[in-house]
Amino acid sequence: MEIPYVVTPRKDTGLFNSKIAIWLFLASEVMLFGGFFSAYVFLRLGADYPWPERTLPVLPGLINTFVLIGSSVTVVFAWASLKLRNWRMFQLFMGITVFCALIFMVLKGIEYNVKFHHQAVRLKDYTVMEGHLSYEKELDHNGNKVEENLIFVEASKLTFNTRRFEKSWVEEVLTQAGHHGSKIVLSADIAVVTKEGQPAEVIAKAGEPLSVDLLRRVEKTRLAAASHNSALRTESLREEWVKAHAAHPGKKDWQIASGVNIDTAALAPKLLTEVSTVAFNVDPPARLDFKPRDIKEADGQSRLRDDTVVDGKLLASPMGFHYVDAIDFQHLVMKAKEKGIDPEVAIENSWLIKNSPFAKEAWEWHQGEVAKLKERLLKDYGLDKSGNPKRVPTHKELYRIGWKDFAKKGEQQHGIKLSTMDSLKEEFMGPNYDARNPQGDDTHVEGGHAKETFPHFSLPREQIGFAAKFTPAWNTYYAIYFTITGLHGLHVIGGALVLAYYLFFGRKMYLENPEWLANRVEIGGLFWHFVDLVWIFVFPILYLM
Repeated sequence: MEIPYVVTPRKDTGLFNSKIAIWLFLASEVMLFGGFFSAYVFLRLGADYPWPERTLPVLPGLINTFVLIGSSVTVVFAWASLKLRNWRMFQLFMGITVFCALIFMVLKGIEYNVKFHHQAVRLKDYTVMEGHLSYEKELDHNGNKVEENLIFVEASKLTFNTRRFEKSWVEEVLTQAGHHGSKIVLSADIAVVTKEGQPAEVIAKAGEPLSVDLLRRVEKTRLAAASHNSALRTESLREEWVKAHAAHPGKKDWQIASGVNIDTAALAPKLLTEVSTVAFNVDPPARLDFKPRDIKEADGQSRLRDDTVVDGKLLASPMGFHYVDAIDFQHLVMKAKEKGIDPEVAIENSWLIKNSPFAKEAWEWHQGEVAKLKERLLKDYGLDKSGNPKRVPTHKELYRIGWKDFAKKGEQQHGIKLSTMDSLKEEFMGPNYDARNPQGDDTHVEGGHAKETFPHFSLPREQIGFAAKFTPAWNTYYAIYFTITGLHGLHVIGGALVLAYYLFFGRKMYLENPEWLANRVEIGGLFWHFVDLVWIFVFPILYLM
């Protein structure tokens, strides 16, 4: 049986089946993205922190806007070419459409890559710094290895969880202790009952060195004991249920469940020993370093992600930024105003201004630039009837020093200026750190090189309130940004794959029934127009506002 209205439209509606289906689908898509945009507006209005404004690079977003608009035009031309039975023109216009989708995703990928490699940290006084983490493999200005962004503990004791210890971490700990001339040895004998009714036997003696084989030996014993004990408990519980049912005939399980309990005293002599943790002494205590994501640090006792407990003193573990490209006081000012503190006083008393000559100099330079901006706004817009300036700098302009401000400062003070092509590249890839940080000057200042546009900072771990990449973990804005743009990107990929299928595999359909292919391309084009329409909303909301 032939399905009606596959190619020819219904006389009453003028629509064929797939067009009705796509309109219903797009209606659900409108509700989906409409919910996202509504949520964005409400979350922005109710944010308890300075909402990021004009944070995303505008030029890539603007180019992507024109790319999608152009592809919406070419997909219509592709459909019209099929209507005119011109296969070659269809191939040309559909090829341009698919190529535009590729350009869009490449630019979006570049933008995502910059975010994933950018670090932000909020100090406990709510000052925000942005830049890139330095790593131990990097060298400072004097050629010394950078020891930052690691957690250092003077370990005196290690307690491993036999259920989930990580082999590679055990080996790394042994290597580090060996470098410091320390030994990691078993704190006490491990005596376990391995056979029912038999006395305990020692499977590892005190003083035995730490090894993966030792931990696995203990783990094997524990697994055997756990299996044996579980079987005993199951059998004992089964017997208790039998007794309970015999004592309470006709009763439901839930009515007698409270009285069904294992006789632990009677079972104890039959149980085998399950060793869940094994403690080792570090002699003498040695400095061990861990990646921040692998340890929950605390002075006295820290814990790794595999539940290994590290006893010992927490040492200074600074967080280092190889390139700092923004200092933001907006959140600090917001908190200061809530407490009735003058913003300028709060900034001057912040940890960063007090401890970094570079940050203090940058802030003083920024205040001079803000004063110039106020004068320019006053000259251009004048005063209102009350005698107040009609236009004043925004909160962001007042209290945030961004990477373009640092670049301008470098140009003014040190003559560091990039070519037009390099400046254009920065709009896509972010600041060119190497070009803006000239080498060869022996003069240094605390917090960075004297002529560096983007300096190096070392932050004490105790001053850090929160740190993250520019991912959904950083704040609500980026959570929404990645959700909306990521979902939109999936729509672009899905739509492009369908259109590419028509381009590369539609020849047979065209030869058999060109009108059928034209209808399919029309449906794909409607979806593509919707993808374009969503981006027209995304671009101003996320990039311009």
